[in-house]
Amino acid sequence: MSAQPRHSRRGLLVPFVIAGVLLAAWTGWWFYLTQQIETRLDAQVAAMRQDGWRISYASRTTTGWPFRARVSLPHADIMAPSGHGVAAPELVAEANAYNPDKWVVIAPDGLTLTRADKGKVGIDGDGLRLSVSHLRERFPDLRIELIRPTFTAHQDAEPFPIASAERVLLNVRPHLTGGRAVTDEMDVAFNLIDARGRPGGPVEGATRQGRLTARIEGTVVNASKLSGMDSAGVFAAWTASGGRFTAIKGELEAGDSRARIDSAGLSADAEGRLQGEVALTAEKPGAAIAGLARSQSGAVNRIGAAGAAAATAVSGDQGVDLVIRFRDGRTWLGPFALAPAPKLF
Repeated sequence: MSAQPRHSRRGLLVPFVIAGVLLAAWTGWWFYLTQQIETRLDAQVAAMRQDGWRISYASRTTTGWPFRARVSLPHADIMAPSGHGVAAPELVAEANAYNPDKWVVIAPDGLTLTRADKGKVGIDGDGLRLSVSHLRERFPDLRIELIRPTFTAHQDAEPFPIASAERVLLNVRPHLTGGRAVTDEMDVAFNLIDARGRPGGPVEGATRQGRLTARIEGTVVNASKLSGMDSAGVFAAWTASGGRFTAIKGELEAGDSRARIDSAGLSADAEGRLQGEVALTAEKPGAAIAGLARSQSGAVNRIGAAGAAAATAVSGDQGVDLVIRFRDGRTWLGPFALAPAPKLF
């Protein structure tokens, strides 16, 4: 009786061998990628420090194997030459190992924003993150998202206009012409959803203790000049080169008041304050302006706001066309000065 032939088990090992080789190759790629990330991060930090930035953090750690690259910077403190900066108990940057062209930066324990000459404000919330993609392009896509943020001004700091919001979104991306980015322009979209003003502040007054929602979009001209934060701020060199905002459109909701806004162009003066005109088609504007006049903010010109409220009250509940002018460092509605013009830098 002949013995049965023995089947080779070598074929059973082949898939495991292939998987092992692929895992080893992927692990090698992951370590190479994270080493490149750390090298480029160190080089970028060194270059920024030479340009006057103050950057510090505790021991850096890189984790995330096998599919992610995760860089953690505990006790991060970043200060620009302009005096603007952020500090956080921890900043975490993550990217897919197979697509390192898109990064998400989060502040899991909140952060502190330093405003030059205005002091610090603490920001906390359910989610604070920044995402950057298309890093190899001339202008990357940038998205900042704050989910149910709260804002608390530090002691001796200038008050922050809002205390909380349901959501804050800022999207910046290249301006497309015929589906291509061929100009020195970027599109910007800003959304402030259900914001509540600080007690006694202008936002609380204008909304009559209600909520403020703003949706605004426009185009940034001379976008390549927004290259850094010099001693005068991020907008200084851009403004000096002729930079401006164009094609501005949006909607505002302040309590019971509503407005559609439109502006062909806005820029900044030598002091960094906004200048130009904004056309509004408003519903019940008198209520918002009257509330602004009654606010306790020292920045509000109560006499001018009261005069503007009286002038617009005649429209009642009907829509009315208004023009807000930013000039001479002030915000004007007709002959009435309401408050200082917003400062860009």
